[in-house]
Amino acid sequence: MKKHPLAKLDQQHLWHPFTQMRDWLRSEPLVIERGKGALLWDVRGREYIDANSSIWTNLHGHNHPKINDAIRGQLARVAHTSALGLANEPAALLGQAMVNLANPRSGPAKGQPRLTKVFYSDDGSTAVEVALKLAYEFARRTGRALKPRFMSLDGAYHGDTVGAVSAGHIDLFRRAYSGMLFKTDKVMSPYCYRCPFNKAKPERSDARDTRKCNFECVDKVEQRFVARKKRGSSYTAMLLEPGLQGPAGMIAQPEGWLGRVAQIARGHGTQLIADEVMTGLGRAADRYFASHDEGVQPDYLCLAKGLSGGYLPMAATLTTQEVFDAFLGDYSEFKTFFHGHSYTGNALGSAASLANVALLQAKATEAKRKKLAGNLRAEARRLWSLPQVGDIRQAGCVLAVELVRDWQTREPFNLAEQAGLRVCDGLAKRGVLTRPVGNVIVVMPPFCTTQRQIKIIFAALHDSIDENFTKQ
Repeated sequence: MKKHPLAKLDQQHLWHPFTQMRDWLRSEPLVIERGKGALLWDVRGREYIDANSSIWTNLHGHNHPKINDAIRGQLARVAHTSALGLANEPAALLGQAMVNLANPRSGPAKGQPRLTKVFYSDDGSTAVEVALKLAYEFARRTGRALKPRFMSLDGAYHGDTVGAVSAGHIDLFRRAYSGMLFKTDKVMSPYCYRCPFNKAKPERSDARDTRKCNFECVDKVEQRFVARKKRGSSYTAMLLEPGLQGPAGMIAQPEGWLGRVAQIARGHGTQLIADEVMTGLGRAADRYFASHDEGVQPDYLCLAKGLSGGYLPMAATLTTQEVFDAFLGDYSEFKTFFHGHSYTGNALGSAASLANVALLQAKATEAKRKKLAGNLRAEARRLWSLPQVGDIRQAGCVLAVELVRDWQTREPFNLAEQAGLRVCDGLAKRGVLTRPVGNVIVVMPPFCTTQRQIKIIFAALHDSIDENFTKQ
């Protein structure tokens, strides 16, 4: 079969992110033409279930009529105006909606920060970059630190801008740019499946359910704070993904970890930056934000991906009145926050996001989220029969399957073996699209995905793993 003309054009001109382009050029890529609900179709008419929500962005399904209408309505008025010296209606209304969503009456306990201000940007990296810059300058302006220092988790990934890369701790992503990065400290992440303190024998269940430890990972966090204090200062901010570390390998945190860590940070006068780019907006939480599941309210809340429902680039960093006030002053004082983007507060993105948030808050969506989480949990059980399935962990509507050579030893595959990629290639042949994180298969479909479609996903996943390993 000859390559499709669009596939040829792509391979001739485009450079794809996080893609080994030599491999990309060897075969015809899938060229997606249209979508509806949880389904996608390519230019050859083949149908696929979108099992990773178009890289973790799509909440309510493709081609949603209410989001479509919101964009069309705004497009008929104005597509974009600058946020430098001008305001626009959908951005202002979205700001109000985000503040209301981030400060629920039944949310975090009293005494925790109230998020009142919204700074727009374009994607998850810039949302985190904004938070880092704000925390850095806030510390300096208030006299809290002359040389602010940040802490994040081992295996952390927070984006691809220089600040976000500096706060990350995945060597593969940092190594090439090490000379450009500023110093940040890392601390042990709560990876129950591979925790040296977890003495539980391998079981056919989520490692968090059978763990045998005393939260030594929390002790490591406290020890890091104490060591920093002995040097005469504390950390300016601790940056983390609440509930679930995505690119680290979909590491789901055990219940109670976040609350304990937040208490330690607060006790040392350290601000919290919650990177909920992936976990927020109901994706990996019972509430709208994973932080709130443990009663934690951060000083900075970073959102992107699902903010516009998977339609348009849109990001937001929410923070407190106290932080905002530190940047107030006369023109001559130059206390301005010198950071911005040409498309900040874009009217189309804001309109799409407003419609998305309204859908998210609807009772029907809450029911869909609960049903989807239950279906994922139920259908994943069939995978425990496979010896290459080491751990299955779930946070809300996100499920991850960690592949190993043998579940009894937990021996990992070498990344060069492309175990995850091979399984995902097998899924694509069976009409299911997702992308692995190393040796971890991610199942993160839109909230509208039906029980029948979930059954198809896990049947295909079972058969692809079996085909790639068991039958060799």
